Amino acid sequence: MGMSYMVGFGSKFPKKIHHRGSVIPSLDTHPQHVGCRDGDKFFKSDEPNPNVLTGAVVGGPAFDDSFQDSRSIITQSEPTTYINAPFVGVLAYLNKPTIT
Repeated sequence: MGMSYMVGFGSKFPKKIHHRGSVIPSLDTHPQHVGCRDGDKFFKSDEPNPNVLTGAVVGGPAFDDSFQDSRSIITQSEPTTYINAPFVGVLAYLNKPTIT
C-alpha cells in the first residue's frame, strides 16, 4: 500500500487512529466542556484526528494486506503497547554494540 503504520512517519500514514486523546480537539480549538460520552461525535467523524499522535504504531493491515483508515476497525487503527513492544525490541537489537 506504500504507507507507514507509524503515525506521522512518511507522506502516507493513518490519520484516523482509535485513540481518545488524538480524536478529541484541544482546548484551543474547542474550549467547551467535553463530557464522558460527548466525545462520541468526534470519534464517529470522518475527519482525520485533530491531534496527530506522532510515533504511535497502529495494528496495520488485515490478512489480505488491506487497510481502511477507520477508527471503528480497532485491530487495524489502535496503537497499543503489545504492537509497539516487538518493534522497539527489533530496533534495540539492531542498535546493539558489537563486542570484539
